[in-house]
Amino acid sequence: MKTDARLLLLPLALTFALAACKPATPAADATVAAAPAPAADAAPAPAAEPAVAPVVAASGTYKIDPSHTNVLVSWNHFGFSNPSINFGDAEGAIVYNAEDLAASSVEVTLPISGLSALAADFHDHLASADWLDAAKFPNATFKSTRVQAAGTNQLTVEGDLTVKGVTKPVTLDVTLNGAGEHPMRKVPAIGFDATTTLKRSDFGLGAYAPAVSDEVKVHITTEAFVAAK
Repeated sequence: MKTDARLLLLPLALTFALAACKPATPAADATVAAAPAPAADAAPAPAAEPAVAPVVAASGTYKIDPSHTNVLVSWNHFGFSNPSINFGDAEGAIVYNAEDLAASSVEVTLPISGLSALAADFHDHLASADWLDAAKFPNATFKSTRVQAAGTNQLTVEGDLTVKGVTKPVTLDVTLNGAGEHPMRKVPAIGFDATTTLKRSDFGLGAYAPAVSDEVKVHITTEAFVAAK
């Protein structure tokens, strides 16, 4: 009888032994793959650009300061260089209306006599009848026809530019740089930068194009202040 009992118990023992060797069933929630950890050297998300603070300028009529105004005109010369000239001695006024920008305006006169071309011979060449003809047309002028906002501290100024007796519409992209009391004059002051691109041939100045670029780049920077009473 003992032998028979042992024979009956042997298959049961083998069954339990095989069951003990099988891998345990994973937990139900372990079937979901864990999200991979971020790499240690992963680049951080870029920071948001800081908002541009609007310049607060007082409404008024500002007289252009020629000592701190440059009207730089540059071009490409035969692919070798990009020289510039400066129209100095600017005269004029900026009417700035903070409540209604469309009511703002600018009017400027640029005497050809104030032209700075660094080299005296080049100055005389540009002022001659072959080019600007300063004797016959002593001034270049700009008078705005439309002013509108183009973003924070940004304006678009359209107007008529007259050079050598020829008038053409131009558009200036303008940045309001700053405004406040002038530290020296102790009066309200305002400052702008402006850019545009022109074709000199539009004003009867197209000699040597396109070897000398017909397009010229204009960069203006100016300060203006309210005249003391």
